Amino acid sequence: MFNFASVLERNSHRFGDRIAVSEGARELTYRDLQSRVQSASVALRDLGVTPGDIVAVLLYNRVEFIETMLAANRIGAAILPLNYRLSPSEWQYILEHSDAAVIVTETEFVTAVDTIAGSLPNLHHKVTLDLPPDPTWREYDTLISKGHGQTTQIVDGTPGSLQRLMYTSGTTSRPKGVIISHENLIWKNLAHILEFSLTAEDNTLICGPLYHVGGMDLPGLATFHVGGRLSLVRKFDAAGVANSIETLRPTNIWLAPSMMNALLQLPDISDRDTSSIRFITGGGEKMPIPLLDRISDAFPGVWFADAYGLTETVSGDTVNDAAHMRSKVGSVGRPVPHVQVAVVDEHGTPLEAGELGEIVVRGPKVMTGYWRDEEATRKALRNGWFHTGDIGRLDADGYLYIEDRKKDMIVSGGENIATPEVERVLYEHPDVVEAAVVGMPHPRWGEVPRAFVVLRAGSGADSQTLKEFCRTRLAKYKVPAEIECIESLPRTPSGKVLKRVLRDTPA
Repeated sequence: MFNFASVLERNSHRFGDRIAVSEGARELTYRDLQSRVQSASVALRDLGVTPGDIVAVLLYNRVEFIETMLAANRIGAAILPLNYRLSPSEWQYILEHSDAAVIVTETEFVTAVDTIAGSLPNLHHKVTLDLPPDPTWREYDTLISKGHGQTTQIVDGTPGSLQRLMYTSGTTSRPKGVIISHENLIWKNLAHILEFSLTAEDNTLICGPLYHVGGMDLPGLATFHVGGRLSLVRKFDAAGVANSIETLRPTNIWLAPSMMNALLQLPDISDRDTSSIRFITGGGEKMPIPLLDRISDAFPGVWFADAYGLTETVSGDTVNDAAHMRSKVGSVGRPVPHVQVAVVDEHGTPLEAGELGEIVVRGPKVMTGYWRDEEATRKALRNGWFHTGDIGRLDADGYLYIEDRKKDMIVSGGENIATPEVERVLYEHPDVVEAAVVGMPHPRWGEVPRAFVVLRAGSGADSQTLKEFCRTRLAKYKVPAEIECIESLPRTPSGKVLKRVLRDTPA
């Protein structure tokens, strides 16, 4: 059956009394979760959700996030995880572009959702986990209680049926909706079950956000697939995560580079009992030996599985195996099962070992395309391969090394920032004639945006004015840390901005 919700159906029979998901002191067994998901699916059906509809989820890492996903999938609908760090105007674009029919959120975001809901005619229902502020809102638990004792049939879709939409910054001025099908997710789970030898005894600590494929899928839902446990940390906090490792005894965890750095900076991290951790998945920055040594000190005997993947491939396309963690340090490993990776030239011809080129990926876990964006889909999916835009090389043993990120992409604290997206906002200011954004190093976040702007003659705007302008239109982490006003942007003879020159400009 091509519906991920059927996994819960099976696990509730086979592992009914085992904990499926927890959040703080709250724990749900597979049998408990199955009951609540059945009730939630009835509630969504009664709200008018039908197969193919989109249910947006704007939550921290909550049990209800998992419940809503499984309930929507059960009746043939899909979820849209929203990045809670975005601004309301960014949510507005995504909700409008996706035609989301329902949004499930919590108190912190209710007011912001209300500011944009009036401009979203297809958003028919607003649901909050807490007490509704007014009659336009529904309460989550009240809806579930109405469906108690009832159930729905699992919709058996096609392999390409939509499981979720995940919007990614990509390299354009607007986010793109990545179409993740049930088949994509199931093949991804199978690949990670084999790669990481996952069993029902595994316990994945999810401290990265569930709106991100790292938190949701590396290995995340693969652990759930085999009957293991998902231990949710509502929001990342280094000391809190260290405490959770000692009390919950997880067997694995995904950590973005900034999260890993925060844990390693805890003064008592070497004294913590981290012995339950079997492997850590990571990626996003090249792994130097000194950092690997620090990880080994904090997590003795752990396999640091340096990985490479994208939202478009549901994460984790290559993984550096434990046996080569040190001998191939700096590599993101070899492809996981059922995935092919190649490095090609500008014509799509595979290159020899050691030669730099574009990384391309194919396999059944690669997305089918971008939501309502045929042009972007055609550019990304060519000749059966997904063209990542990343530059890398394969060594003689087939191990992949990432040499450069996507063109103009900034990775800040594990979050992707497309520079054209920030440039678009700067261009909206009436005094900005030209704008270019590049990444600049940051000791905590890895990179932060740095903007160069050309102002119209006689303008009274300055960097502070422009920062304030950006803060009203962008997520906080996307706002340029520095904005420099210059006379002109460096360009090639053909008119392209020389961003490499801007990157090399002293701060």
